[in-house]
Amino acid sequence: MLTSRRDKRLVKALRARDEDAFSELVQVHQHKVFNIVFRILGDKQEAEDVAQEVFITVFKHIDQFRGDAKFSTWLYRIATNHARNRIKYLSRRARKKHQDIQDTPEGDVVHNPFGTSISRPDKQAQAVELEAVIQEGLNSLGSEHREIIVLRDIENLSYSEISEITGLAEGTVKSRLFRARVALKQFVQANYEFEEEL
Repeated sequence: MLTSRRDKRLVKALRARDEDAFSELVQVHQHKVFNIVFRILGDKQEAEDVAQEVFITVFKHIDQFRGDAKFSTWLYRIATNHARNRIKYLSRRARKKHQDIQDTPEGDVVHNPFGTSISRPDKQAQAVELEAVIQEGLNSLGSEHREIIVLRDIENLSYSEISEITGLAEGTVKSRLFRARVALKQFVQANYEFEEEL
C-alpha cells in the first residue's frame, strides 16, 4: 500500500472535517474521478452529478477508510460504485441517452488514451471521429465490462488495484478485460473506416 503523503495529510484533515481539505481533495482528484465516471456512463451531465456525489460520499464516510488500500483505490471504488448505481437507476427509468463525446469540451476529458497530438486537420478530424466511435463502443458494452476496460486501458490501473476497486478476483478481471477488448475492437472495426497510409 503506497498512499501518498498528500493523501495521508488529506485523510487526516478530512477526518477533522476540515472544509479546506475537502476543496483540496476535489481539486487533486476531480479529473480522474470525472474521467472514470464519464467513460463508464457516457454522459457528461450525469458524470458531473455523479462526480459531485462521489466527493460528498468521501467527505461523509472518510472514517470508513481503514488505510489497508491506497486512498486513490478507495476513492475509485466509490466512483465506480456510484457510476454502477446511476446506470441501474437510469435503466430503471428507461433512460438510455449518451452524450456524443464530440460535444464534450476538450478540457473535461483530461486524458486522451487513443492518440497523440495530430497536426493535419484531416488527421485531426479522423482522430475525433475514431474517439467518438470508441466511446460509442464503450457505451455498447455491459457496465461490468465497460468498467474494467476504463480502469485498465484508460486509467492505467494495475490488475490488483482493479481487483480491490471491483471486488473481483484478478483472474476474473483479466478475463472480463479480454472479452471487453475483443468486443470493443469488433465494434470499432465495424463502425469506423480505417484509411490506409499512402
